[in-house]
Amino acid sequence: MLTDYQSVSSKGIDFYLVVFYIALVVIGWLSIYSSSYDPQAEFTLFNLKQNYGRQLIWIIISGIFAIAVLILEGKFFYNHAYLIYLIFMLLILSVVFIGTEISGAKAWIKIGNFSIQPIEFAKFATALALAKFFHEGKTDSERRNIWILAFIFILVPAGIAILQKDTGSALVFFAFIIMFYREGFNSWFMLFGILVVITFVLTLMWNELYTIAFLTVILCISGFSIRGDKRKLIRNVGIYIAFIALVFAVNVAYTQILQPHQRQRIDTIFGKSIDPQGADFNLNQSKIAIGSGGFAGKGYLNGTQTKLNFVPEQSTDFIFCGIGEEWGFLGSLAIFSLFMALIIRIIMLAEKHKSTFVRVYGYGCASVLFFHLVINIGMTIGLVPVIGIPLPFISYGGSSLWGFTLLLFTFIKINAE
Repeated sequence: MLTDYQSVSSKGIDFYLVVFYIALVVIGWLSIYSSSYDPQAEFTLFNLKQNYGRQLIWIIISGIFAIAVLILEGKFFYNHAYLIYLIFMLLILSVVFIGTEISGAKAWIKIGNFSIQPIEFAKFATALALAKFFHEGKTDSERRNIWILAFIFILVPAGIAILQKDTGSALVFFAFIIMFYREGFNSWFMLFGILVVITFVLTLMWNELYTIAFLTVILCISGFSIRGDKRKLIRNVGIYIAFIALVFAVNVAYTQILQPHQRQRIDTIFGKSIDPQGADFNLNQSKIAIGSGGFAGKGYLNGTQTKLNFVPEQSTDFIFCGIGEEWGFLGSLAIFSLFMALIIRIIMLAEKHKSTFVRVYGYGCASVLFFHLVINIGMTIGLVPVIGIPLPFISYGGSSLWGFTLLLFTFIKINAE
């Protein structure tokens, strides 16, 4: 294993990743323009009063960021990974004290007429720090405290995001567990994590008493299957107690930490309440828009749900519903396939590279993109709660676009060396 990051091969910039990036950014701008299209209004390319005009400025700046990353030497990111992580952790922590609250989350820093969301850059910084951490050889399976240290890298930004009341961004950081699994994280712990998620969902769907009853039944069944093995029985009872504690923790988080509008969204997702003019409105309108697109769509600039502003946040979190309405199932599938091609390409290149640093960073990059893709599309069609995270490269917003640009082009750069 390499002790310091260095060029291990000369591959050059991957053309396919750049093409995928440009294609998604262009699709994003066209979708943002369509969502605010007014045939009666005068079109000005750099109209800063319109989302499409501001997004074009963000795209140009992201292009500058991409070029700057490609100019730097790849070892710069390795040598300064921890420093970059520390800087962004301090920056997002400062938002808790000096930030501006927008849409219920205090996650923005106001700069004149514009706002920037530092948490979007923290994903890039976290992936970088974890890549260096694993590259240094700290993955001995017998040293479990090493995994605890690795988890701290994601718990710090996730915890700060919760302080900002930005639950969606906090959850994104747990996408790095996919990277952990690739680096040798015990599969039993992965199974344990899945059981945690199931318990979490059941607690939200039912209540703590029903969930505890369910866990008790599981404990009894497991007890019969391991009769006579006191060691395993004690282990299972310990796990059972831990899950009981989790049930009460979820209940406390639901009642004390989540905002009322977030609780309402969760309740409507799980069918515990119906609010067609409130929490259900975004989701219902999104489903109507996507469903009305049919197989081939209504055609570009012809979406009625988006043109009449029936869908809230149609340029940001719910931009995919406009794509579904105008481009239909075929267009939606094409864009999803483009995303998957990008993610699979990153993983393939990461696996081929001889540097652990590049491989781990590549998996971190792919994990974050995959999480955003699945959750964003899932919430527009009602499969997951609406937690408010953007669709990479497509949703309106400078912070999101810049953060994902840094995330991707850093991988393109270090993979090229």
